[in-house]
Amino acid sequence: MSSSLLPTLTLSSSSPRRLSVPRPSASPNGSNYPTNGHLKFPTLLDTFLVHIHKAETRPLDVPLISPFTIANSRLDGVSNVAIRVELRNGCVGWGEAPVLPGVTAEDQDGALAKGKEACEVFMGCTTDNKGGMTLGMVLEEVGRVLPGHRFASVRAGFEMALIDAAANSIRAPLYELFGGVLNAITTDITIPIVSPAEAAELASKYRKQQFKTLKLKVGKNLHTDIEVLQAIRAVHPDCSFILDANEGYKSSEAIEVLDKLNAMGVTPILFEQPVHRDDWEGLGHVTRMARDKYGVSVAADESCRGVDDVERIIEGSLANVINIKLAKLGVMGALKIIERVRASNLDLMIGGMVETRLAMGFAGHLAAGFGCFKFIDLDTPLLLAEDPVYGGYEVSGANYKFTNARGHGGFLHWDW
Repeated sequence: MSSSLLPTLTLSSSSPRRLSVPRPSASPNGSNYPTNGHLKFPTLLDTFLVHIHKAETRPLDVPLISPFTIANSRLDGVSNVAIRVELRNGCVGWGEAPVLPGVTAEDQDGALAKGKEACEVFMGCTTDNKGGMTLGMVLEEVGRVLPGHRFASVRAGFEMALIDAAANSIRAPLYELFGGVLNAITTDITIPIVSPAEAAELASKYRKQQFKTLKLKVGKNLHTDIEVLQAIRAVHPDCSFILDANEGYKSSEAIEVLDKLNAMGVTPILFEQPVHRDDWEGLGHVTRMARDKYGVSVAADESCRGVDDVERIIEGSLANVINIKLAKLGVMGALKIIERVRASNLDLMIGGMVETRLAMGFAGHLAAGFGCFKFIDLDTPLLLAEDPVYGGYEVSGANYKFTNARGHGGFLHWDW
């Protein structure tokens, strides 16, 4: 990952310190990043030497306030995997691998098993290389050991932890490393598939909490979906809507929903994954109809699992928005896709699975640092009955503020 554009600098994890360095005009792959005088992520990849002292995974089980039902699955509690990486300099990084049945390829047992195997590999590779491996080299090894969609969630968790540990070592908050455009974001909040009465109760609560955008899970029953929308509209008439079908509709049903909403005088600001992930023709048809007839943007979520999918979507004009999820793409994969989408005429959304503030904190820092996401859907920690994470970002209704001095700031208390 070296480049003649990078300053001559060696930063070892054995001697943490905050550095200000001249910012090169482009990263090694040629994409420009904002400059605010601090060391940026592309430079960190090539200059920070990683010496892993310890790596560990453990179950991260958290109850939900109420069941989270979407078109293709139901979740009664979070059964994720927490990842802790400690460097030889004593700095620690935290990551999270979320598990969502029907969406992520891993289950918790599989993620824990693969995570344990990966811990041994990563500790060995940094120990065997006595001079140390750069952060970029270690992240490449993560991609080799945990390849493709099959291990994307575990890969993302390790990438988060390693990047967090490096950021903690140089005492830089993640949003600065990712560009420093913003230090705060505003999220929507999700209403899962529930009855009209339950949806109205939630919408009323969220209105009092100052949420302006509601994301409504749809796709199981078209007629019930419309009833739920009417109930929400009655108690929160000024809210903006995002519809998320999670692959639940046929293209004709998706267009029928937009027809019925139009008759109600309701125009969603976004229609997310209206059809099955492999129904490319249907996705393109809904996108064209939604845009031309109703002025509604369509987002690809489940249909976007990697760079090849993004290329297909861009070339075929199959969607207007790409939803970035770290657990679906990995951190490094997500960064490549962000770069590609920003070079196109598509917009960006950032979302997540059902995650605690460990993963959401990392994603939030990334979104704030880049400052390029039109839609932000990082709400699932608000749906949990408990918050196991200490530190991290500040929450005020729909607003997250990143005031921590380094890394993403969140951590867990583990009994050793």
